[in-house]
Amino acid sequence: MKESEGTATMKKIAEHVRVGSMSYLKQQYKVVVRVFIVLALVFAVMAYYGFQNPWVPFAFLTGGFFSGLAGFFGMKTATYASARTANAAQESLNRGLQVAFRSGAVMGLVVVGLGLLDISIWYLVLDHFVEDTDPAHKMIVITTTMLTFGMGASTQALFARVGGGIYTKAADVGADLVGKVEAGIPEDDPRNPATIADNVGDNVGDVAGMGADLYESYCGSILATAALGAAAFMTDIDTQYKAIIAPMLIAAVGILLSIIGIFTVKAKEGATMKQLLHSLDFGVNLSSVLIAAATFGILYVLGLENWVGISCAVIVGLLVGIIIGKSTEYYTSHGYRPTQKIAESSETGPATVIISGIGLGMISTCIPVLAVVVGIILSFMLASGFDFHNVGMGLYGIGIAAVGMLSTLGITLATDAYGPIADNAGGNAQMSGLDPEVRRRTDALDALGNTTAATGKGFAIGSAALTALALLAAYIEEIKMGLIRIGQSTIELNNGEILETAKASFTDFMYYYEANLMNPKVLVGIFLGAMMSFLFCGLTMNAVGRAAGEMVQEVRRQFREIEGILEGTAEPDYARCVEISTKGAQKEMIVPSILAIAAPIATGLILGVPGVLGLLVGSLSSGFVLAIFMANAGGAWDNAKKYVEEGNCGGKGSDNHKATVVGDTVGDPFKDTSGPSLNILIKLMTMVSIVMAGLTAAWSLL
Repeated sequence: MKESEGTATMKKIAEHVRVGSMSYLKQQYKVVVRVFIVLALVFAVMAYYGFQNPWVPFAFLTGGFFSGLAGFFGMKTATYASARTANAAQESLNRGLQVAFRSGAVMGLVVVGLGLLDISIWYLVLDHFVEDTDPAHKMIVITTTMLTFGMGASTQALFARVGGGIYTKAADVGADLVGKVEAGIPEDDPRNPATIADNVGDNVGDVAGMGADLYESYCGSILATAALGAAAFMTDIDTQYKAIIAPMLIAAVGILLSIIGIFTVKAKEGATMKQLLHSLDFGVNLSSVLIAAATFGILYVLGLENWVGISCAVIVGLLVGIIIGKSTEYYTSHGYRPTQKIAESSETGPATVIISGIGLGMISTCIPVLAVVVGIILSFMLASGFDFHNVGMGLYGIGIAAVGMLSTLGITLATDAYGPIADNAGGNAQMSGLDPEVRRRTDALDALGNTTAATGKGFAIGSAALTALALLAAYIEEIKMGLIRIGQSTIELNNGEILETAKASFTDFMYYYEANLMNPKVLVGIFLGAMMSFLFCGLTMNAVGRAAGEMVQEVRRQFREIEGILEGTAEPDYARCVEISTKGAQKEMIVPSILAIAAPIATGLILGVPGVLGLLVGSLSSGFVLAIFMANAGGAWDNAKKYVEEGNCGGKGSDNHKATVVGDTVGDPFKDTSGPSLNILIKLMTMVSIVMAGLTAAWSLL
């Protein structure tokens, strides 16, 4: 905040964006508060009838509150940082990079700080108030109750991602189609009525949305791992406590070591795209190495059973995150051949740009999926001591790998939030008519931001997959607690063996519920889960299409009716475009969000536990791959357009450029609405299932 915002024009533009961003956030939170009140009342009724732990309604509300708070602080920081970044870029490229990146770091550190604060408060509160004669069972009650505040974070994140995604892409598509293609004016030109809405959208979708998404993954991975640790070591209270506290300690040390990485990010004047990427990579990689070393120290001092294997599982998680980031960078950065090939395909028009982008997106799923698959097997084997029958320890290993992957979140989220800040800085420089050299610097920062945003989305998707898998395992623990709450003290297996519910293992419950592929309930659930990913994407894509259609009509109307806009003698009605995007996003986000909450509840009530397990497996496997495809295809189309704008393949204004703009416009909802929202769909459906586990265990139709 000590940095100057620059000229009066720069301050005025920044103020427009700030007001638009905050008015959107206010509207969104009004809708979300109503949904939260209804859901909290439902949970209170369930708690009253004994289907739910009485702490759940409160945990749910705090999860949503802290997630919303993270989004608010992120938005506040980003909207104050953009003009300051543009002004700092007048001095040098390095000054611009540092202002933008350190502003992004505020977002990263706020998210991880609030996440750990919420977890710590709940742990202390529940430890004080939960009474149980068996200390091991008390720990299971505490960890499974804490897990439910993740649903609050998930619900808030879905509204932020879907609403923000619809807002930003309605504005972006409207600005691009009418401004660039029809009117032939440059990006971020002040004559374009949708320009301010487009800049507001960058903050709404990529800052508030991304922050809420990763806050949810961060908390979900720590809480799921704690619950799995409590279950795996229930025979030894001392080891059980260490297994619960280990993910929290790794996450806490990760925050401190991320700060060291943040301060190492620097760039030379005139740095190339590869050099800028290297400076960011250096910070992330340094933090990763330090966290890996610290993990061995933490687990050694704790004296946790098989501490070497569990430490190696954390390193597996860190490596999976880095591999996914590098793979995304390769497929979406215009410094590499895949994206350049899309730009070259523009020679034959927009159709071939679309075809080659879809092909690239599909191929790009291989490396991330293989990385996650190998990561799952390795972390399971390392933590279980290479014993596939030791399911409890193996699942704990998968959970702790997710914690490892997200332990660098302080700095990885800084690189994500940096993207929209740099983008807004470029817009501010263009609209303020700053020196071409400043615009060249902000363009370099913006191009870097596009790549970091794409790698950030890949990281978010990968972490969502690992977190959802850990949550899926934790779901069985919640089912166990649900059975105990309704008074079912024993379970009878198919072979006639009767077991005490509290002491039954994960594998025992899989036998009890016949959770295998020959059970039609599981198969039906898998198909429904796979369908949910596509249905959700279809709804969000159509929502963007409708909202963008309204924006296009409004921009055309202003060009037609307000004389002097294109000549630059009259100011467009920016506020009207902001209003259209806001209303469109609020209206369109309701149906997909409610569907994500209703589907697991309905499946549980009809098909019971086996159906829910199938639903979660189906949505995780299809949603993970579909999200990578959409994020990478969209990112590649965006950077193919940037590659042409830099003077390649005909340059700006050419037919090639127009073809890549069409590709970019199609890719916008891919990479910024539907793709990122799938991460949250996967996690939210698992969280809803966990919260509703008591009801599902008590009653189902089939």
